[in-house]
Amino acid sequence: MKTFLKQLRPAIICLLAMTLICGVIYTVLVTGIAQLAFSKQANGSIIAVSLEDGSKKSYGSALIGQEFTGSEYLIGRPMMVSNLSPNSTEQQALVQGRIDWWKDLDPGSSADIPIDLVTASGSGVDPSISPAAAKYQVPRIAAARNISEDQVQAIIDKYTSGRFLGFVGEPSVNVLKVNLTLDGLSWTD
Repeated sequence: MKTFLKQLRPAIICLLAMTLICGVIYTVLVTGIAQLAFSKQANGSIIAVSLEDGSKKSYGSALIGQEFTGSEYLIGRPMMVSNLSPNSTEQQALVQGRIDWWKDLDPGSSADIPIDLVTASGSGVDPSISPAAAKYQVPRIAAARNISEDQVQAIIDKYTSGRFLGFVGEPSVNVLKVNLTLDGLSWTD
């Protein structure tokens, strides 16, 4: 029994030491660095709209997609997780259903629907779409809001971000920021 306890003691000490190092010290260190260097992102990049009475209302995060379906709004990617094979009949049926939805929403458009508007992402909560997907929606939004296409495009351009460091990733348009601006809301993030 003494041999067993003698062997168990180092294992328990190691477990406690690793719990302290990895579970407490590391967590506090990373959280502290994140709060100092990236406080906006570390706190969720919350977008708050200023109301007439001076208070603020949270509209969600600039990092998580919001669902918009009205013709007067920029509409993002489908809000569902998709790990289906692009060749599966299930995926093809989903894509065809989304194509039909877009054609019903904007029957006057004969342009090709950008792929990111009919396919879901792996996360299902992408906050952004491609500039091509945003440009596809400009005529519909302008007509629904009774404003010029140039005004809509200017707002989209304002919230289009380029590639990280000039070469990483793809340009993207933040859907929530565009829609809040289209609604004339004053917001901070």
